[in-house]
Amino acid sequence: MQGNNSLIQAINDLISASYKPTEPGVAVIVVKDGKPLLRMGLGMANLELGVPIKPDMVFRLGSITKQFTAVAILMLAEQGKLALEDAITDFLPDYPTHDHLITVKHLLAHTSGIKSYTDMPEWLPLWRKDFTVQELIDFFKSQPMQFAPGERWAYNNSGYVLLGAIIEKVSGQPYEQFIQQDIFDRLGMKHSNYDSPLRVIPGRVSGYDRGTEGYTNADYLSLTQPYAAGALASTVDDLAIWDTALYTDQLLTQETLQQAFVPRQLTDGSSAAYGYGWAISEYAEHVLVEHGGGIHGFRTHAIRIPSDHAFIAVLSNNTGADPGQLAFKIAALVIDRPYQEPSAIELSPEVFARYEGVYKNNALEDRRITCRNNRLYLQRSDSEPLELVALLTNEFYCKINPLNRIRFLIDKNGVVTSAELRARFGPPEICEKVCETAPAPS
Repeated sequence: MQGNNSLIQAINDLISASYKPTEPGVAVIVVKDGKPLLRMGLGMANLELGVPIKPDMVFRLGSITKQFTAVAILMLAEQGKLALEDAITDFLPDYPTHDHLITVKHLLAHTSGIKSYTDMPEWLPLWRKDFTVQELIDFFKSQPMQFAPGERWAYNNSGYVLLGAIIEKVSGQPYEQFIQQDIFDRLGMKHSNYDSPLRVIPGRVSGYDRGTEGYTNADYLSLTQPYAAGALASTVDDLAIWDTALYTDQLLTQETLQQAFVPRQLTDGSSAAYGYGWAISEYAEHVLVEHGGGIHGFRTHAIRIPSDHAFIAVLSNNTGADPGQLAFKIAALVIDRPYQEPSAIELSPEVFARYEGVYKNNALEDRRITCRNNRLYLQRSDSEPLELVALLTNEFYCKINPLNRIRFLIDKNGVVTSAELRARFGPPEICEKVCETAPAPS
């Protein structure tokens, strides 16, 4: 194991390579055995005022919120106020389940089949609208089911909105009040809250998006919309307090909590690689329990490594950088298994050409593979094309994020039949090839 000084320097080098002092930046904490190894801020909290980031500043968490919602549900389950196997209609009787049994467990694990409202095109013009919880549910509840509950895994913000509504119904408190009193206040997380653009929150940083012409202030988003799926804000220090508490019985017993860290199985027996509010992955024989967040102007990621009693939180007000990559590479250093960038190989244009075409996933969404100037590109619907770099003859990694891979499956006749897209965590996305040609990337 490398010494603490060299480890800290290596982590510093990673952070400095990812963020610049004059741009929107990042707060980072690295904890090992309950003690901070590193705690720092880099970059600007507010570009217009020239205020630098300090590690005690408040960031929007985005979907890291989900682990707090999941623990709140488990707390209520331990109190006997609900069971994870309960049908959601036990609490929300008017919710249309389209003749399916949808349970609390399905919502927690993103296996409900309910349409995520953030995937609905009609949601985009409504960012500024304030919703009540019922109005938000009404917005998506009539959408057709994407699949039968438990059949597939699909990241789903609607499911966590419904969990927030269940927390309110069962506890008799607004979601915001329950999280504040029963979690934040109980643990001494003094700088954590349900974010509000109206309330004065000391130390809150401004969020920024990066475009082709530089940085802009993040678009306004009513915080009534992310709700129990993504509306919380915190500091790296408070998240470290949260992580420490998860090793104790302060909120609920370890037996109950461990359910959140078990990858759920789908009906076909495959793993969803997701528990309740956390994704579960493995690296160098170490289990990583983690989650990221993305919300207007902010990107975040937190990883806990139970076997090493280690925790890494990366909170950024710069949507142009990837805190998930940074957090993972820091985690790899902490467990003394530094991540090695993959080595590229050269392939002929003929090999590239065989992979071109249109592929469709289970949700019938297009994934287009095109070749240009002897380079292969992957383009998802309504997104920029991503350059792919060859790792093997039939396996590629994403140039901007080598942790994301794509493997082409070839039958015994040499015909490319499908592509398997795999992020560092989560189940693979299997896409069947449906067309031999695809439009050139824009």
